[in-house]
Amino acid sequence: MLRYSLKRLLSLLISLAVASLVIFLVIEVAPGDPASYMLGMNAQPDTVAALRAELGLDVSKTDRYLAWVTGMLQGDFGTSYTYRTPVSQMIAVRLWVSLPLALYALTLSTLIAFPAGIYAAARRGQAGDVAVMGATQLGVAIPNFWFAMMLVLIFAINLRWFGAGGFAGWEDGLLTGLHSLTLPAIALALPQAAILARVMRSALLDILGEDFMRTARAKGLTRRQTLWRHGLRNALIPVLTIIGLQFSFLLAGAIIIEQVFYLPGLGRLVFQAISSRDLIVVESVVMLLVFAVITVNFLVDLAYAAVDPRLRSRT
Repeated sequence: MLRYSLKRLLSLLISLAVASLVIFLVIEVAPGDPASYMLGMNAQPDTVAALRAELGLDVSKTDRYLAWVTGMLQGDFGTSYTYRTPVSQMIAVRLWVSLPLALYALTLSTLIAFPAGIYAAARRGQAGDVAVMGATQLGVAIPNFWFAMMLVLIFAINLRWFGAGGFAGWEDGLLTGLHSLTLPAIALALPQAAILARVMRSALLDILGEDFMRTARAKGLTRRQTLWRHGLRNALIPVLTIIGLQFSFLLAGAIIIEQVFYLPGLGRLVFQAISSRDLIVVESVVMLLVFAVITVNFLVDLAYAAVDPRLRSRT
């Protein structure tokens, strides 16, 4: 297990190094100069040059990359060009919205998908299976931003059970904060639950056809007992992959939902930074999100080894 973990850790470090270089190069080649953008079209060249020097944009790209990476390793993400505020502080404030939202949505997605997928697999070809698969097909097809607007229309405007947007803040209590995130979490969770339920059903059906499952049935176990005792654990590997990918998507890809509900999360921060050409914010937030994605994949790999010891024996 230790050797397996070390190999995965080395892969994680290499991926982070390559990702940091790609992110820096892609963002740096984007057209437009932050100093010129901030000062406007009629700014004098000497004023632009002075601001570039103040922002550290007058040094070579190699020096800027090394300074950026060195700073991140020390917990310093630099200073925002636009707000003149440490990027780490901006990220910390927004992360307390995006991370709970992602975890909330992932929890709802898992709680919906697991029972639905297991129920459909246990009743393959029956009315319950057809109903679940029809519902999941609808969940996959509906765009989450349209679904989010329907939730606002029904539960915020008509029923007035929730606010139409904004975030109350955690200082007013956990329940108040979760109440503000409920509609966005549902808008994110249901499409993901539809995907996860289909994967769970498919994985279980594949396992049900294996020899060891037939052997368990031959020993006298019922179909239900075989499913729960032997099928579920062996079906978790593809499901864990989807859960890891979904968490990464929910954390990094909720920009549209954050815009619909006007949530001050990392997605809106990236959107605003791109609009204002605040390169250091874009680079740092994207790198943080990439780090989250790669780390989640690393943890999923470790979960594979815990669920299926055969993976450890192959390394």
